[in-house]
Amino acid sequence: MSENTVRPAVRSARGSARLAVAGLGLAGAAYALRAVWDIRLAVAGEPASGPPNQGEGRHRPLNVLEDSYHLVSTAGSFLTLVCAALFIGWLWRMRDNARALSGQRPRYAGIWVYAAWFVPIANLWIPRGIVADIHHQSAPDRKLPVVVNVWWALWLLGMVTGLGLMYDGDTDDLIARAYNGVTTLLVADLAVVGAAVAGILMVRALTAVQRVYIDDQLRTPSGDPLKEIVRVFDRD
Repeated sequence: MSENTVRPAVRSARGSARLAVAGLGLAGAAYALRAVWDIRLAVAGEPASGPPNQGEGRHRPLNVLEDSYHLVSTAGSFLTLVCAALFIGWLWRMRDNARALSGQRPRYAGIWVYAAWFVPIANLWIPRGIVADIHHQSAPDRKLPVVVNVWWALWLLGMVTGLGLMYDGDTDDLIARAYNGVTTLLVADLAVVGAAVAGILMVRALTAVQRVYIDDQLRTPSGDPLKEIVRVFDRD
């Protein structure tokens, strides 16, 4: 999406916010379920045959609990991708509206809405910066909601403890970690669950604030709605 493209005045973010909230809820539930399976593995203990990955490309057959962990992990990864797509869709809509409200270009180029989550070092602050910029352009006289910082702190905790976008191991490695040191896995799982809950609150809060300011700007000095734009805004 070109930064020089002429954008519509405003479009409702309510629909994309509802989808983002649903995605965050599903992702949070998936990580909560994975935490339960981590505990089950830790309680069961590692089999006498050792971890699933035996080294040098050798893998032993999985037991029933390990096989079900693979299913839980795969479902969680899929739901996380769905959540990411829905959340980014909400970010784009909010970003476009914020630009229309402020008349200023966003602080970060559009490519960062996608790339900021994957580029090392940049992924430690730019995603939060994009959210903060959206709020500042939408409501310059309001402080950034505390929930934004809570969301980001929990997301970073989940990422650096080994289950976020920086994790490059496979599910068998996670199973071995659950057998031999489940604490860090649980911290990561619960941090991501907390980030999902905080993310839901953040999406609802920022969307509500932006709508208030959009309503203010969709009125003429006499207080009558600008009907053309209102129809676009209420399309969702």
